[in-house]
Amino acid sequence: MSSLIIYFSRADENYAVGYIEKGNTEYIAEFVKELTDADIFKVEPAVPYAKDYNTCIKEAKQRVGNAPVREKLADISAYDTIFVMSPIYWGTYAPEMETALKGLDFAGKTVRVICTHEGSGLANMVSDVKKICAGANVDAKGLAIQGSQAKNSKQKVADWLKK
Repeated sequence: MSSLIIYFSRADENYAVGYIEKGNTEYIAEFVKELTDADIFKVEPAVPYAKDYNTCIKEAKQRVGNAPVREKLADISAYDTIFVMSPIYWGTYAPEMETALKGLDFAGKTVRVICTHEGSGLANMVSDVKKICAGANVDAKGLAIQGSQAKNSKQKVADWLKK
């Protein structure tokens, strides 16, 4: 069984965490990779966000529905399980995740959802992933990790992966 992690993460100034060199979701993606030996693909915006949080939020709102990415996966047929990971932006995944996932063939795949947040939990991310990953078996029990706890959540991730 082969797995793939598709994730978006942003460093720089983060809500409730301050300036960070690595995004919170990236820590979680690295834990999943280490624990499952999955392949990994980082979704990156075609135009990087501003480093300060408030400007980044304004930019991200403008990209909803049209968030170009630097590179897009063309084929996920070699994978049985796909981990979809993102920070929560306005109740769902970051706008770039929609661009990254749209058009991929998820038929027969198992999709597991993980998010980082600062109070919203999974919000609508699982239901939105179900919509965009048509044909996939999306695990209803996603994992939500508070961003400020991300660096220290390896055991929480390991426990969730066993479920």
